[in-house]
Amino acid sequence: MSKKPDDENEIEASRAPLLDHLIELRSRLVTAIVALLAAFIGCFLVSEQIFLFLTDPFIAAVHRVDPERAREAIKLYNTDAMGFFVVKVKVALFAAIVLAFPVIAWQAYAFIAPGLYKRERSAVAPFLVAAPIMFLLGATFVYFVAMPFALEFALNQQVTVGQIRVEYLPKVDEYIALVTTLVLAFGLFFQMPVVLALLARIGVVSTSMLLKSWRYALVGIAAFAALVTPPDVLSMSIMAVPMFCVFLASVGIVWLIERGRPPDGGSEVRAAAE
Repeated sequence: MSKKPDDENEIEASRAPLLDHLIELRSRLVTAIVALLAAFIGCFLVSEQIFLFLTDPFIAAVHRVDPERAREAIKLYNTDAMGFFVVKVKVALFAAIVLAFPVIAWQAYAFIAPGLYKRERSAVAPFLVAAPIMFLLGATFVYFVAMPFALEFALNQQVTVGQIRVEYLPKVDEYIALVTTLVLAFGLFFQMPVVLALLARIGVVSTSMLLKSWRYALVGIAAFAALVTPPDVLSMSIMAVPMFCVFLASVGIVWLIERGRPPDGGSEVRAAAE
């Protein structure tokens, strides 16, 4: 099906020489990097407070599982001379990425927006709002559900055998790496409903397509979970099971979008994509 004249005029009006596109890309990248750098500097100034916030799930788990140990200062071990400084840098960078995420996402959208039809831009706009919300939902799930469960399980494995006391003594850098990796991984993975809903709106994916590919999705999720978690079945399961549930929820959202589409909506969407 041919494009409508208005669409052709709109695309023609938005065309620009390659050099102009490269200049705009540089401008967008500079803005994103400046936002990230400013957020990093601000977060580094309060990196110890952010560090305490990230260690709160471990402190709470110790209080619940091992009250005797909680009577004294709870220890995270550091075996490197520059270890805690590096941890503070990682913590600040992690917090900066979270804070700058909306700015980075907006710069990416603003760069590609001129290449979209007006109706496509209006369709994308709500998802720009949904993306940071879903990121926060993923991070919240890690902080309040996944991490407490994993830490309590680890602390419950402490045993005393004769004169030997086996305790869970995490290194500070390993603990922070685990928390930040899980938060970022879940935050990004929780973008799946946003991405699939957007693709469904423009007719790229359908419910039947997603249901047919559930086995591939399961294998991909398991591989991703194995990549970003410690090499044990429990950690992988804590990440993989909720992620697969997110995939199923995404399929449900796509189904709702298809149900709400007018009978001739599919052909109109396909025509816009051609």
